[in-house]
Amino acid sequence: MGAGGPRLVALIPARGGSKGLLRKNLRTFRGTPLVAHAVATARQVGALHRIVVSTDDHEIADVARRAGADVPFLRPSDLATDETPTLPVVQHAVRWLEAHEASVDAIVLLQATSPLRTAQHVEAAIRKFVETGADSVTTVCAVDDNPYWMQRLDGDRLCPLMPEGRRYGRRQDLPPVYRLTGAVYVTRRDVVMDEGRLLGEDTRAIVVGRRESIDVDDELDLRLCELIAAEEVSA
Repeated sequence: MGAGGPRLVALIPARGGSKGLLRKNLRTFRGTPLVAHAVATARQVGALHRIVVSTDDHEIADVARRAGADVPFLRPSDLATDETPTLPVVQHAVRWLEAHEASVDAIVLLQATSPLRTAQHVEAAIRKFVETGADSVTTVCAVDDNPYWMQRLDGDRLCPLMPEGRRYGRRQDLPPVYRLTGAVYVTRRDVVMDEGRLLGEDTRAIVVGRRESIDVDDELDLRLCELIAAEEVSA
């Protein structure tokens, strides 16, 4: 896949354990395990040179391979705990790939728990990454609750979180504010390995809808994704 341009490796982290939703990465979305659904989305993106799943779990590895991903290693157990951040998981994958196979120019990180992410989202992020020469590109969506109207407590006294928020009397006048969705990250190898970050100084955004930004963390999230997907099919 992807003969020219930077060597882009899609990485899908999918550990076996999870607290909020047991065996989360193997739960089905529209009849397909979440990890396999992520692989299927990545397989639609022609710019990717490789699709790798990082897991500590043999069953997840088997499902990922059947879906068309590479699982060239099993992730060490100390990188598969509830407290393990994403960065060392990505760094471990890059080190393994470069030690055993080939160099990596950039990582396209796709979490398995974003089932409403599409191949078009991934392609848009890669295109912006290549065209702008940015350190990284990621998906964002508008926040549900604008922080300009949020409050904090000083004892029992209510104080604005952002004092400048007092200037805005109508919701439509509030400055737009965005959050990371976690669905897509495209990051240069040196940002990950040398700077120790998933997002570099020059990070560009792909704005997606809030519906597409759901991160499956519990049963309700999964059911909501199913309802949205069914609604879109019937529309």
